[in-house]
Order: sequence, then structure tokens, then C-alpha cells
Amino acid sequence: MDVIRKIGHDEIVEITTPFLITWNDGKFRLCGDFRALNSYTKAEKYPKPKIPHALDNLAKAKYIIKLACMKGFHQNGGKPNSMKLLRIICHMGIYEYSRMPFGIKNEPSHFQRIMDTIF
Repeated sequence: MDVIRKIGHDEIVEITTPFLITWNDGKFRLCGDFRALNSYTKAEKYPKPKIPHALDNLAKAKYIIKLACMKGFHQNGGKPNSMKLLRIICHMGIYEYSRMPFGIKNEPSHFQRIMDTIF
């Protein structure tokens, strides 16, 4: 699944400050600093599960399964108009996220809503 894609130079781009994280294995990850965008974003209120409540529900379960949700936030594709706000520019070109990145203000609430819908 491609989380970020390179775009052309034929349109005006509002950019986010990029930074690069280098992992121990030599691979790197291009990230965006979304603090300015988050300051203009209205907070979406959605309750996070309380651990005691979740454990009570687990104690009552007849069957328990484990599902791996690798890179959970990256499973959520954003709205095309919103994704244009998540562009980053660097010496390698202009990039746009095709999936929701970490650091967006409302993504934890949105992700929890998806998890509650599934389970």
C-alpha cells in the first residue's frame, strides 16, 4: 500500500514543513510537521475506550481473537480535498499522502470510530 506518492509540478502547492527520520537499518521516512494545520482544525470529539470497561467486556467473551492492524492510521484514506493540505516538498520533489499520516489532530478519534464500527 502506497502511503505517499510523488506529484507533478503543474499546480500551486500549500506545503508542510518536511523532516526526515532515518531508521537503524538505513531506511528513511519522510514526515510532515502538521502543527500549523492542526491549529486551524476543529477538534472532533469521540470517546476513547476506557481500559476497565474493555477488560470487563473481555472477561465476558466466549471467544477471543487477535487481529493485527498494521500501520492502523495508514489504512484510512482521506478525502481528496483534505489530502491536498498534506503535501510536503523536499529536494526530491513534491509528495502527497494517499493515506492518513500520523500527526493529524482528528485521526485518533476517526480511527477509534472505525474500530468501534468493525468490532
